[in-house]
Amino acid sequence: MDFSFALAPAFQALGSPVSWLELLAFVLSLWMVRCNMRVQPLGWPLAALSSLLYGYLFWHGKLYAEAVLQLMFIALALWGWSQWLRGVSADGSPLPITRLSPRQRLAALVLVLGCWPLLGYFLDQATDSPLPYWDALPTVGSVLGQWLLARKRQDNWAVWVLVNVVSVILFALKGFWLTVVLYALFVPLSVWGWLLWERLRQAQPKGPELEPRP
Repeated sequence: MDFSFALAPAFQALGSPVSWLELLAFVLSLWMVRCNMRVQPLGWPLAALSSLLYGYLFWHGKLYAEAVLQLMFIALALWGWSQWLRGVSADGSPLPITRLSPRQRLAALVLVLGCWPLLGYFLDQATDSPLPYWDALPTVGSVLGQWLLARKRQDNWAVWVLVNVVSVILFALKGFWLTVVLYALFVPLSVWGWLLWERLRQAQPKGPELEPRP
């Protein structure tokens, strides 16, 4: 089915057209983040739908890693939805909000820094992506952030701050100005999300912080 009509301009922003598809994805993404901040499972189906729309938009804009990332987001959204609805900790209680240990944070950083140049090199050699390494970095970071979010790890918000800053630059270079605004909004919203989750984490029943089941 041809969805090219969705790429028709809704309005102009800084000399570049903003399509109806980008506008709808923008609204759904903001709604999704609001749900995530409040730990509402509705955020996950919204994430899947907005990822579907952005995947089409990014593929059309030759941001191939970002486009494929949206497909991964859809799969992760379905898994994250099940985690938030049925996930439990090691003692069988509902999945709590937890933090990574210092060792886990270091491992996550090493993983991202190791995968980033590999994906960038692949995009540079195998596709006509005009910004392969700019495309690769937020892609790798987003996979980590989405996994941490699904497991209710508070650290996901710190990852999103960094991913969103890089994404603002990437989408500005491609002229997706409404998406630039969206990801610029995501930066303070991610900080706010960290603060809200910290409050929720502190309000959880006291006792030894149990490691969630994988």
